[in-house]
Amino acid sequence: MNQPCLVIMAAGMGSRFGGPKQTTPVDDAGHFILHYSLYDAYRAGFRKVVFIVKPENAAAFAEALGPSVPARFDVRYAPQRLDALPAGFSVPAGREKPWGTAHAVLCAKDEIDGPFAVINADDYYGVEAFRVLYDFLSVERPEREYAMVGFRLRNTVTANGSVARGVCAEENGRLVRITERTRIVRRGADAAYTEDGEHFVDLPGDTVVSMNFWGFSPLYLRELERRFPAFLAEHLPVNPLKCEYFAPSVVNTQLEEGTAEVRVLHTDDAWHGVTYPEDLPEVVAALKALRDQGVYPEQF
Repeated sequence: MNQPCLVIMAAGMGSRFGGPKQTTPVDDAGHFILHYSLYDAYRAGFRKVVFIVKPENAAAFAEALGPSVPARFDVRYAPQRLDALPAGFSVPAGREKPWGTAHAVLCAKDEIDGPFAVINADDYYGVEAFRVLYDFLSVERPEREYAMVGFRLRNTVTANGSVARGVCAEENGRLVRITERTRIVRRGADAAYTEDGEHFVDLPGDTVVSMNFWGFSPLYLRELERRFPAFLAEHLPVNPLKCEYFAPSVVNTQLEEGTAEVRVLHTDDAWHGVTYPEDLPEVVAALKALRDQGVYPEQF
């Protein structure tokens, strides 16, 4: 069994934040949120990392990361190209938006040779999340067994606007389904979501949500590749410029078909991210508090 690798999605456009969130400094040493994730990943046991990047940004991204990352990890790069499509499909005129998280992971398939974790480059997940997922992936299991790190909703929302989260239903520690809620707002220690901007449905703060922190076997890559043509055939005619192939949707389909099981690995760590520009000072303060507590050194 090959050792687990870490796949990091870093090709997003950061439209609500208004800039490249992946390379925004969050401390006086110039670290990004990504540097904290890599520090936690190394402590958990990961030694290989695959960055999914926009081809035109790959060189600048590698330079911005600095020399400490390739000094610690076996680093690979996987370009997420708009024209990386199955035979018979082409990029619609005017399309600029990437094809989504499932397509991003699919673009990295040639660099993955065993079990792997998937995270977003611009999310802070916490020490525990990396530890529990590495421990899961480092044990040989049937290919149909995946894992997801589940966060408490109250630990993932912002006071500065709405967020999109995958709301999870689970039974006996297994994921039953994920329902994407694209407009969730904080309500004290709890939250609520809306579909129309007027009517809100309450969500308890301890609701388990997905933050795109997954553990997969190579089976998942084969499923992504097999299902992509059908996705394009269905969605391109109706939404050619913005349709996205999402990683959780493929997981949901496999759960419905009974071709995969997903273990939910819980963490009470707080998520931090910069969905909006106003979030940045809060992230900076939260990471400083963790450094003050000795969770991270000032230089790493």
